[in-house]
Amino acid sequence: MLDGFREIVLVDFEFGSGHGERPQPVCLVAWELRSGRKLRLWRDQFGQAPPYATDANTLFVAYYAPAELSCHLALGWPTPVRILDLFAEFRCATNGLETPNGHGLIGALTYFGLDTIRVVEKKTMVDLILRGGPWDSAEQQAILDYCESDVAALGRLLPVMLPRIDLPRALLRGRYMSAAAAMEWNGVPIDVGMLDRLRCQWTDIQDKLIAGIDRDYAVFEGRTFKLEKFSQWLRRLAAAGQWAT
Repeated sequence: MLDGFREIVLVDFEFGSGHGERPQPVCLVAWELRSGRKLRLWRDQFGQAPPYATDANTLFVAYYAPAELSCHLALGWPTPVRILDLFAEFRCATNGLETPNGHGLIGALTYFGLDTIRVVEKKTMVDLILRGGPWDSAEQQAILDYCESDVAALGRLLPVMLPRIDLPRALLRGRYMSAAAAMEWNGVPIDVGMLDRLRCQWTDIQDKLIAGIDRDYAVFEGRTFKLEKFSQWLRRLAAAGQWAT
């Protein structure tokens, strides 16, 4: 399926950012599967161009690619042409199904019965990264090791998911993830004062909307939509001759 690509590169960045702010890349790990080349770069080693190809002959593989692509934007690097986002493909594969451990990388690995980092260990490393620098040499090594563990996880996940992936459609989804990264990077012009008011009153707004709408349908319990109540409403319509059974 991937024979048409000269290179297949698995990529993960670690980065920090303030709430709602653009990312500040901390480190990068990339594995190129054809040659076996492995790269580990700390932020002071980033150059003016990525250390891997980004043309149409290279498949860029990530898990939730907008995170990695936003780091490309932060560094002024070109966006890869061919993107395979295993997050998007996992969501496609499990749409409507139970994913007991969520849709993140740990959730996908667990779903397919693959080894994964412990949640507590992951949180510890995320907290270390978000703390911001400076980091001593041991901490830098730990962050790079953590970053590489995610790339290794991609390496385990890709062959398991690949037989289920419709590659032409997956590459279209990859193009969308690139567009999503650009949207996140550019942001959305917004009335910040109005946003704060909405946030403060959002629960009340939802409750009033639900109360107004549910008066005619009775399909909510509190703020939770209930499928059984919706089914009952459909049966009432059918019994009244207003809905074809």
